[in-house]
Amino acid sequence: MERLEMNRFVRAFFVAVSLLLGPVLAAAAGPNHVSLMEIRGPITPAIVSYVDRGITIAEEAGATLVVIQLDTPGGLDDSTRKIMQRIIASRVPVVVYVAPSGARAASAGLFITQAAHIAAMAPDTNIGSAHPVQLGGSGSGTPDSTMTQKIENDAAAIARSVAETRGRNGVWVERAVRESVNLAAREALEQNVVDIVAPDLDGLLRALDGRIVRLSSGQTRTLAVANVDRQRVDMTIAERVLLALTDPTLAYLLLTIGMYGLIYEFANPGGWFPGVAGFAALVVALFALGTLPVNWAGMALIALAFGLFLADVLAVNHGGLAAAGAIVLALGSIFLFPFGDGAFSISPVAIAGVVTVTFAFFGIVVSAVVRTARRPPTTGREGLIGGIAIVARDLAPRGKVQIEGELWTAETTDGTRATRGDRVRVQAMDGMTLRVVAVS
Repeated sequence: MERLEMNRFVRAFFVAVSLLLGPVLAAAAGPNHVSLMEIRGPITPAIVSYVDRGITIAEEAGATLVVIQLDTPGGLDDSTRKIMQRIIASRVPVVVYVAPSGARAASAGLFITQAAHIAAMAPDTNIGSAHPVQLGGSGSGTPDSTMTQKIENDAAAIARSVAETRGRNGVWVERAVRESVNLAAREALEQNVVDIVAPDLDGLLRALDGRIVRLSSGQTRTLAVANVDRQRVDMTIAERVLLALTDPTLAYLLLTIGMYGLIYEFANPGGWFPGVAGFAALVVALFALGTLPVNWAGMALIALAFGLFLADVLAVNHGGLAAAGAIVLALGSIFLFPFGDGAFSISPVAIAGVVTVTFAFFGIVVSAVVRTARRPPTTGREGLIGGIAIVARDLAPRGKVQIEGELWTAETTDGTRATRGDRVRVQAMDGMTLRVVAVS
């Protein structure tokens, strides 16, 4: 439920931005054009906002066709289904084109491609591998066998249904969900998984020209797109920011930076910047992680790791707890996202870098700051205690001593005498008088 609320908030925000920008872009496009969009990377709420806005602009501008160029390793189930629903309900024909060469429509990409009115691929691309991996991102760990079967059946049913509605090979699409099979572009065309294989956008539009498409409303459209204008619909700044924030590696880095700032502020209070910056980074990280399929066991391990680092900072002897924290942090980082989900994973280089830097940060830097804070004062009046002074005027038992270039009134603690030039040690202060003892 919390994830659904978060996604509703995200979508509401970007729909509001879209309402402001949509009419301007729609007016600039003009009628009878092809609207071009591009999806590259995991399917997240930012992509939902982008697709919804792009299709809405095309509908309002009277576009002939929407072409979505796709290259994705997969994504969130909730976001994937919303994109499918928007494509199916579109009042403008939508083509999903898996391109350029080397691209893929894996996992969520298969579902989105099958939802399109026309599915196309470039040569040397592939489609499939759609077995669900903890779809929806509940973060509760690996589902039991019953739940896994339910998720698989649900995904297979919707994929096959949509494919057959579009007149494609629903049997193979179901296999892609249950068995994670793949097809290259030519094989996909031969097995009726896609409708067209085209080397580039020009070839795609030529192949589309004259085709008849049926919309969900029951209307049919005959495409005349060989020589029409093309209008790109790019992501807005807000969508790009959200897309960047939902990158698992960036969210992970923000989480660790936030922890750095808060613990540094706790260990060395007084400087506002580390605490404020850390809190801000932590809030942004939690927002981003709230939209991703996080394994909360991994989050618990990361929190435990930083607890161990903090305990090491406060401990008398340093090193042992920091080393344990580094090991726990590495485990939590590995477990933070579900295994086998290629769309959402943290870069191994980032994990290694964070663990190394964090161990150094808490094992060396923060500990040194704490040790410095605990060290007795060496300046000011308190810094004189324990220092060596030279008798400037005989102490009998009261007189004058010189210490750190200053002349102080002094008195021996035991009432003994000390003559000019003798060395004495400051034991205490009584107002402006130093209490001293002779140095043997």
